[in-house]
Amino acid sequence: MEETIAGADTAPIKAAQIPQQRGESLREAAVRYAEERHWDVVPGTWLDVVDGVQRCSCEDPVCPEPGAHPAREDWAAQATGSATVARRLWSRQPTASILLPTGRTFDAVEVPESAGFLALARMERMELTLGPVTLSPDRRMRFFVLPGGAAKLPELVRKLGWSPAALDLTGLGEGAYVAAPPSRLGSRGAVQWACRPTAVNRWLPDAEEMVPSLAYACGRDR
Repeated sequence: MEETIAGADTAPIKAAQIPQQRGESLREAAVRYAEERHWDVVPGTWLDVVDGVQRCSCEDPVCPEPGAHPAREDWAAQATGSATVARRLWSRQPTASILLPTGRTFDAVEVPESAGFLALARMERMELTLGPVTLSPDRRMRFFVLPGGAAKLPELVRKLGWSPAALDLTGLGEGAYVAAPPSRLGSRGAVQWACRPTAVNRWLPDAEEMVPSLAYACGRDR
């Protein structure tokens, strides 16, 4: 089981205090996401070692997401919700990252790490039910919400008195993806759960419940 950063039943902690996750292989995690959460999963790129240096399998020496982006153009069509198929796919390439397509069983709202932790603390004080939340080594947090949340995001932000362009608040819906733990982003480290998937958060929150706290935190973080 993944180690967590902060959850609905724990106090938020600083990113510097986050322990590294360990113990579960990418294949085991991909199978579990499909089997237990019914999330579609698709293998992404992976990391190769070339002359002692980690490189993305896409062979771009300046890849912005080394080892954690789609490996082929038709990646979305290759996504599967079958645990059996997921096991077979990762058996072929055990080090492939795990990508979760958004716009299907969930959308995601992405914010900077600093704003994300502030929003987590605020939402926990308000006793809001949180969905899963990832923290990536690129210092971005992705909050899982019900499908359709990404499309509603601009209007929700405007209703709060903000211009969507003024906040570092992004919706990930159809055609986008989230890299899932324990995928690695080059030498920067692994994606982790800020709030891990549990039986309690199987039913995801609506974006309308999350956006006020996220927008407030992003406004404070500017």
